[in-house]
Amino acid sequence: MPKIIENLESHLMNEAKKQIEQNGYGAVTIRSIAKACGVGVGTVYNYFPSKEALIATHLLGDWNVCIDAITRTAESAADPQPVLLCIYEQLVGFADRHQAIFRHEAAAVSFAGSFSRYHNLLRSQLAQPLNKFCGSDFAALLIAESLLTWSMAGKSFNEIYEILKKLF
Repeated sequence: MPKIIENLESHLMNEAKKQIEQNGYGAVTIRSIAKACGVGVGTVYNYFPSKEALIATHLLGDWNVCIDAITRTAESAADPQPVLLCIYEQLVGFADRHQAIFRHEAAAVSFAGSFSRYHNLLRSQLAQPLNKFCGSDFAALLIAESLLTWSMAGKSFNEIYEILKKLF
């Protein structure tokens, strides 16, 4: 009789995250995740077609938490500053939590093909809560791109905000 593991998909993603943190992205394989979770390799492939898909699913879950926080902040904000700060903090926090993936050369190669598509989606997601403060969709996209670019370049929120507040 096959064994039933509750929340196996979540368990697989958590194990992948753990292995990335402990051993680095390059050392993680479907086989190592399957072994640690006590399931067959085929079982992992029933949930995820590749290591990259497993990692991307994990990243997406965490990113959705970030977007929820940004959306909640935007819903209650009377001016753009708290929304900009929230976006900045979520971007920096997300990058910090996943630096073992983002800084690994093999991961960069694996995900390079989807960069453009996901970058555009990310920019749109960040612009959405800014729309209520901007005069146009373009302005919201410009501000979102600026936050994305300069937060990842290590600029402080205060440096970025001094420029961005002139756009409102």
